[in-house]
Amino acid sequence: METTGGSAIKDRITEIGIVLVDDDGVREWSQLVHPQMRIPLFIEQMTGISNALVENAPTFEQVAKDVDALLQGRLFIAHNARFDYGFLKNEFKRVGLLFKPQVLCTVKLSRTLYPQYHRHNLDSLIERHQLTAKERHRALADAQLIHQFWQHAHQQFSAEAIEATVKNLVQRSSLPSQLDPNLVHELPEGPGVYLFYGENDLPLYIGKSVNIRQRVLSHFAADHRHAKEMSLSQQTKRIEWIETGGELGALLTEAKLIKQMTPVHNQRLRRKNALCAWQLEQKQDQLLPRLTWANDLDFGAQDNLYGLYGNKRDAEKALRSLAEQHQLCLGVLGLEKVGNGKPCFAHQLKRCRGACVGKESGLEHATRLLTAMSKLKLNSWPYPGAIGIREEDDLHVIDHWCYLGTAHSEEDIQELLEQGRPAFDRDTYMTLVKALKKTQGVHLGSKSRNETIRWRHSDA
Repeated sequence: METTGGSAIKDRITEIGIVLVDDDGVREWSQLVHPQMRIPLFIEQMTGISNALVENAPTFEQVAKDVDALLQGRLFIAHNARFDYGFLKNEFKRVGLLFKPQVLCTVKLSRTLYPQYHRHNLDSLIERHQLTAKERHRALADAQLIHQFWQHAHQQFSAEAIEATVKNLVQRSSLPSQLDPNLVHELPEGPGVYLFYGENDLPLYIGKSVNIRQRVLSHFAADHRHAKEMSLSQQTKRIEWIETGGELGALLTEAKLIKQMTPVHNQRLRRKNALCAWQLEQKQDQLLPRLTWANDLDFGAQDNLYGLYGNKRDAEKALRSLAEQHQLCLGVLGLEKVGNGKPCFAHQLKRCRGACVGKESGLEHATRLLTAMSKLKLNSWPYPGAIGIREEDDLHVIDHWCYLGTAHSEEDIQELLEQGRPAFDRDTYMTLVKALKKTQGVHLGSKSRNETIRWRHSDA
């Protein structure tokens, strides 16, 4: 294929080149295609296919039946096959035809047959195997190069070895029988989030990966070893995915979707526990911890929070452990009921320095409590308002540790800012704390809702 760009959904085919190989010999077919959209200048310069050249060419709809007849019942072989397959599948779909061939990628074939080499792009194959390139970046010429590589491989390996390798690569997918086997070639190999659905579109599982295709297939490759994977394999009826600019976008999107959709196989991230944290309140000369709840306070806007817990029991257990480590008074902390002037139980065991009976001043106890809890302190939001974190072409909009969404334009940013912040989420908070240690946010400032948002570029 030659195309107007790299997106099988947005871009269109400009040229098709096919080399047909069977018992009757070798036949070639080539056709320029009117893409029904402008060809960008850099694509013209790379391929030599200009808008003028395709002006009188047929559209794909006009050649679709011819192409379908040529490819029907054959093994579809292409270099980086997912690209070519994706474009053809979408073009056929537009004209109401189903395209479901067996697909072999010669990048993967080269990697398998020649594992000693690092690079397996078409230019590397040309140089390595002395292939003859009549014209690079034209459809038929590139198809001829693939055929030359195929012939060269047969000179170096037995037909049986190549047949076994091809069979393994074509059938490597262990997708459950209820899923379209060609899904293997549609799954992107970049970062993002994938969603498994069961009967009646019930969300089963949401995951993230820097390589969606690899991670999705690993679920099903392991289905015979783990009960969870086996159950997921049997229940999955449909798979969707969302591509992101990088790992951060995948992490944020995964956490957001799991909280929204509560898939049945996500245990850890789907929990919607009412978060609680300790706040330190001054009472006379003492600092007293008070348990506060995210339902009552906007945790993202607080700067006096310590620890994040899913329930009161865990919060009190953590505070009690801290008290034992630092000889703090359980009575003063409110974890043990004691009468006025009477020692707490820990003091009787010489595990409390006596704040309960006046042996330690309130100020001294408060100072030690503050020191002990400093490691639990939540990071305060370090910006006056919302920020954007750049990741490739994405701008993740964040406000007070809350992920608002991902923007690609100033209009997107304005819309995200106007929708308000979602509830504070522990997983998102932890992800963003790590991210902001590595990068710097882009401040998104506006004096009013109606003012155009100004971008301040940074290295982030």
